Amino acid sequence: MDTSSKLSNNTGVILVSHGSTLPYAEEVFVEIKEKFIKKTGLATEIGYMKVSEPTIAGAVEILKDEVDDLNKIIALPVFLAPGIHTNIDIPQLLGLEPLEVDPRCPDGNYPAEHYLSIADDVDFDGEIELLSCIGPRDELLDIIDKRINEALAESELDDSAKTGILLVTHGSRLNYNKEFATALYNKFEKTCEVPSSFGFMELCGPSIPESINKLVDENDLERLVVVPIFIAPGMHTTHDIPHILGFLEEHEHEHSHSHGHGDHDHVHDLTPVEFEGEILYPEPIKADDILIDILVSMVEEKL
Repeated sequence: MDTSSKLSNNTGVILVSHGSTLPYAEEVFVEIKEKFIKKTGLATEIGYMKVSEPTIAGAVEILKDEVDDLNKIIALPVFLAPGIHTNIDIPQLLGLEPLEVDPRCPDGNYPAEHYLSIADDVDFDGEIELLSCIGPRDELLDIIDKRINEALAESELDDSAKTGILLVTHGSRLNYNKEFATALYNKFEKTCEVPSSFGFMELCGPSIPESINKLVDENDLERLVVVPIFIAPGMHTTHDIPHILGFLEEHEHEHSHSHGHGDHDHVHDLTPVEFEGEILYPEPIKADDILIDILVSMVEEKL
């Protein structure tokens, strides 16, 4: 796949990520970047919305130093679903117009401490093209199947155990995340031969416990594979969801259940589920080669 031959030497790519206080996400995104560069040969940098470095503006500066006469930047949000971050925050952090009015701050006058207020301005005279998020692509089903098979390979039960599958995403007060999860699950359900469902960690329903209880009660399950539909490990995948699944004792769940992200404040409902069968919990998507192919194809689609 010779993507680099189709692009001007004056083009760079920013892989846009949210940023995390935990090291796992940064490690994953470094691997994603390295695989993307190896596959495409394109000058590429990660740009974090907040918390982590480099920032989006910092990523632009790195590309300017790396690419002679840089005149175009392709910004690729490595997000599964659209939302406030992809439609409002990232465009503004790139110096572009938001794609919709911000429900958090309709007049656009953010508080002085808001991350959009304190972020450095992008200093770039060339073209910046912002791509859409990944969305419910068919290729994600291949990653989900891989994670299910990896989990089942570790099962202590034999192949005859009555098994169910639950896809889990974060959840949002807006419809975007639920629309993504519903569309992806509708595709998955058509390919899945065992009982299945999906649930949200917070902010919208059905919740993980609600979905598990319904799935177990209706199908008398002995084993459940809970697949986290997240790009990288973080607090949600390593603490919140495992706590809901009953993997962590209360004293192991050290961070507060109440917190704010700057764009929403909320309290997690982390009530553990009651299921006496086996629960398998594979890793999220991470830097899977299929994800890299998706990102490369998204860039190619714009050539």
